[in-house]
This record gives sequence, C-alpha cells and structure tokens, in this order.
Amino acid sequence: MRNLHIVKVGGNIIEKDEDLQHFLDLFANLEGPKILVHGGGKLATELAERLGIAVKMIDGRRITDAETVEVITMVYGGKVNKHIVAGLQARNCNALGFSGADGNTIYSVKRPVKNIDFGFVGDVVGVNSELIDKLLDIGITPAFCAITHDGKGQLLNTNADTIACELAIGLSKSYKVTLNYCFEKPGVLIDVANDDSVVREINTSKYSELLEDKIIADGLLPKLENCFYALKGGVNKVQLGKPEMLQNTNTNFTTLRL
Repeated sequence: MRNLHIVKVGGNIIEKDEDLQHFLDLFANLEGPKILVHGGGKLATELAERLGIAVKMIDGRRITDAETVEVITMVYGGKVNKHIVAGLQARNCNALGFSGADGNTIYSVKRPVKNIDFGFVGDVVGVNSELIDKLLDIGITPAFCAITHDGKGQLLNTNADTIACELAIGLSKSYKVTLNYCFEKPGVLIDVANDDSVVREINTSKYSELLEDKIIADGLLPKLENCFYALKGGVNKVQLGKPEMLQNTNTNFTTLRL
C-alpha cells in the first residue's frame, strides 16, 4: 500500500503570509501523494465585517446564514484557495483547488436543527475517493477548502478538521494514510503556556486520562475526537503539531494511535 499524507493547516498559519509561505515550502517537499485541507475563518470574519454583515458565533462555531455562505465562498473557495494553489504551483507542486462540489468530491447534509440552528452548515456523508484516487495517480495534489455541497445546489460551510478526517477515512482503503493537523502549537500540551510540555504519544487509555484530568478541553476536544474517529475508521496514524513535523525537523509533536 502506498503512503498518503493528508494535511489540514490551521487558520493562524494561513492568516500570516510569512507563516503560510513557510508551511507551503514544507508541504510541497513532502514526498509521494498528498492532499491539503484549509479553512480561513478569521479572514471570512474580516470580510463580513467590512461588508457590514453581522457575524454570529455560538460556542466558537459560526452561524451560517445565506449572506455568510456567500462570504465564505468568496474567501475559502476564492481568495485563500487560489492563493494556496498558486503558491504550490510556484514550488513545482501541481495543485488543483477544490470545494466539495467540484467533481462531487465531498457531499454533505445540512446539519439538523437541535438546540441550535447553525444554518447552512454541512455534516459530511460521503467522499468520492475513486475520483480523488485518480487525481493522485496522475500527480495532482488536491487542495480542499472548507465547503461541501448537498447535491441539490446548496453549498455548505463545513469544519475543515472534519473534512480532513473524512478524506483520510475514505482513502484509507487504498492508501496507508497519515493525517496531519498543522497549527501554531507543537502538539497537545500539558500546560498551554509551556510549548515544551508536549504529550508525545496518545493512545485511547492516555486520551481517557487526559480527558479526566481536563488537559483536553475547549477547542482541542473536537479536534481530538476527529483524530480518534479517523483512527477507528482505518487511518494509519494521526499527528498534531507545528508544520515542521511534516519534514521531521521538529521532534516536538503529538502522535495518536489506537
């Protein structure tokens, strides 16, 4: 089985051009087939505010009304995605930008209303792994933004961590997949103020221990839930940390296994 790297890059890296360029250097130099997944939430918020569109957040999650769908399409699928694709082309990495609607690559259902109506937010129900596999075979590097579709013409705002996770599971039948979550921290930290307090390896029992001790909470909790969901779905390995982990130049990152 061939190795495949799926890399989700966090918003704080995307927002600073110097950090983004450094990340693209490291990503482009990854050997073998690879896929990039990105968001761009803060940039979408900035544009919405400039356009006078109210930004509504509940528990750190964006409420996506019809106007907000237009904004995220402009930012995620336009400005950010094409900037990343152009940067990869400059590094001789033949990238092709995608939303989930392109090639019917990722399809979703609108999230059911329970306690909160999140609006046009998608929960992934399928990945067109056959098409993505063909693209990888001819040397294309897909770059996915955080937008999917429902097959009925509606674009849906979709969590980028979840997209990376679902892509990793869908392609694990054909590849030995390593799922990488790159962000500004060197991994899961015992003390969020101390970058040297990285937990180097987490398995299911260690995960339960960290949850009990409330080491994992807030924004990190859904990320770790995605990680273990991916592992249970057939993904070989999951890594979290700074972009340097892609080239093994930084030993401080977290590896998750079952």
